[in-house]
Amino acid sequence: MKDSANDLSATIRVHVEPTYREAESSPAEQRYVFSYAITVHNHSLHSVQLLARYWKITQGSGKVQEVRGKGVVGKQPLIGPGQTFRYTSRAVLECPVGVMEGAYTCVEAHSQQAFEVRISPFRLAGPNQVH
Repeated sequence: MKDSANDLSATIRVHVEPTYREAESSPAEQRYVFSYAITVHNHSLHSVQLLARYWKITQGSGKVQEVRGKGVVGKQPLIGPGQTFRYTSRAVLECPVGVMEGAYTCVEAHSQQAFEVRISPFRLAGPNQVH
């Protein structure tokens, strides 16, 4: 069964576009706001529902925050074969650089088989950050 779940997770692609939100940030208050646009691509032959999310946020200082919750942006989207689901969310850091990574818990609608889709680490960095 594990091989089948691995096959399912390989058919879902996650693309992330992080953006530093200068107007919402306040370096003097150690508040650095980032938005990230996520596009979930379903390359499988069946509909897939995104049920839960997990994020690990590591700040440049080394501080780690973990976030778990149902769905994304208040939704548990059903993504049909060949379709995409796009949303934007935010993260607020105490320093100008960090890394996010995580996973989505999904279920294949036809078989009701649950599987995890890993989200590769991506960088959050304010302007002029080389860290």
